[in-house]
Amino acid sequence: MIITKKKDFQELMENIKGYKSFFLIGCSECASLCGTGSQEAIDALTEALKAEGKEVTGGFVAKTGCQVLGTKTELKPFKEQLDKSECILIMSCGAGTQAATEIFEDKPVYPTNDSLFLGNMTRFQMFDERCSLCGKCILDKTGGICPLTACPKGILNGPCGGCKDGKCEVSPDIKCAWVRIYERMKRLDKLQELCDNALEAKDWSASIKPRTLVARPHKEEKKK
Repeated sequence: MIITKKKDFQELMENIKGYKSFFLIGCSECASLCGTGSQEAIDALTEALKAEGKEVTGGFVAKTGCQVLGTKTELKPFKEQLDKSECILIMSCGAGTQAATEIFEDKPVYPTNDSLFLGNMTRFQMFDERCSLCGKCILDKTGGICPLTACPKGILNGPCGGCKDGKCEVSPDIKCAWVRIYERMKRLDKLQELCDNALEAKDWSASIKPRTLVARPHKEEKKK
């Protein structure tokens, strides 16, 4: 999931100081789990904006904020409130903000959140970064633990010389990623497999931006 946190309110107010009326759009998925795009978050921001003399014409929580066509369809019942708003505030991740930018060609769109990383929720609203979206996954070779992300140095064949008592040199409060990998592979009786499959230098060509993916062929391609 995409981990987000609320922007500083004064920073947000500075960004939108030229507008008086707003429509708020949240997201029922990642942002809601982070507490930044739920209905409760929308209600709280609505009250904060009203306290600053701003008008909120409406708001809703999109099923998936980053889905352009789906969100566009969901917005149809809110046409009147949208027409009354000068500006759209997006309470999801950066992808959700850019989806709204595509939908609202003639209205300014501003994010209320900062997008931080792709991570897992380990406890309620506690998140750990787990994936670097590198485009070429190596979890099949490292026991399901990503050294590129879990190691602050991104070492692909570790541990480094700074590891001490199983702890990371850069962040001594966390366990060394490669110690974790070693212990897991040992527990699974796959240490020889780990030794036989030393990782090559990272090929970053798979992460050249911007990236696209067509997960399902278009109708034209199906006909061929």
